Amino acid sequence: MVSIKLLHLSLAAVLLFGCQSCDGKVMMEYIGATGKPVRFSDVPVDPNIDFHFILSFAIDADASGAPQNGVFSPYWASTLTPTAVRATKADHPNAKFLASLSGWCLGEKVLRWYNPTDPSSWISNAFASLKSLAAEYHLDGIDVDYEVFPKNDTTFSFCIGELLTQLKEQGVITVATIAPYHDIAWHYAELFRRYGGVIDYVNYQFYTERVSRPSGYQEAFAQRAKQFDATKLLPSYEVNGRGIQGDAFFDALRLLECKGFEVNGVMVFSADASSANGYYYERKSQAFLLDNSTNCDARL
Repeated sequence: MVSIKLLHLSLAAVLLFGCQSCDGKVMMEYIGATGKPVRFSDVPVDPNIDFHFILSFAIDADASGAPQNGVFSPYWASTLTPTAVRATKADHPNAKFLASLSGWCLGEKVLRWYNPTDPSSWISNAFASLKSLAAEYHLDGIDVDYEVFPKNDTTFSFCIGELLTQLKEQGVITVATIAPYHDIAWHYAELFRRYGGVIDYVNYQFYTERVSRPSGYQEAFAQRAKQFDATKLLPSYEVNGRGIQGDAFFDALRLLECKGFEVNGVMVFSADASSANGYYYERKSQAFLLDNSTNCDARL
């Protein structure tokens, strides 16, 4: 019994040290969704950032897109191997790895949340398959990115909430995140209302909010902060994609701070696109997070 207590204290000390060394700043980087041969080692990781690679995606479907009742399989880039994960963790002790569930499509097949006929069976299968995947890929957490829902969704919040709860309670994962976007935010708001205690961060896809200026970004963030805990809500950027683009994103981050929000993290989608520009937004986002000064320019 004494040895177990000492082990728990040692683990707690390691976790506490990790949080202190990273100063509570987090980076979320989706990687591997396009099939492009991107590598973890190419992505800049600041040692003072709690850096999360989000493997995209683990999907509850076979190769044709047919649902498998909670049995998840990895469909991210083949370069993102368990060996690569282990090597990256050795090089960057502050790096964590998550598997993102679902995403938009598998090839040409649009993926949808389906109401399982037996929710308990779906949860059991999902737990078992993700536990196996976590062990194989040395995962620290799960991200939830279902993007299409039936009109009569009755099971999403329960199935996902119970799954995340069990994964955390059984020690399979230590981090859980969700990735809502504009059109389907209410599904995730209900999940967060019921199971917010096991959700660590909200990787909200602000690039779906159809705003291109810092002022509009700040207004969208303030609105979503009412649905989700503002301290868990992360600003996000899509490289060469939708929404606010270029350095205007960093103007938006400064404006958020000037309006009283704490910007403790950033989500970027994705490393696949960033490889073409030398990971400019990853580098600048991490530098922003570690910069303790705030310049409230009236022009923002």
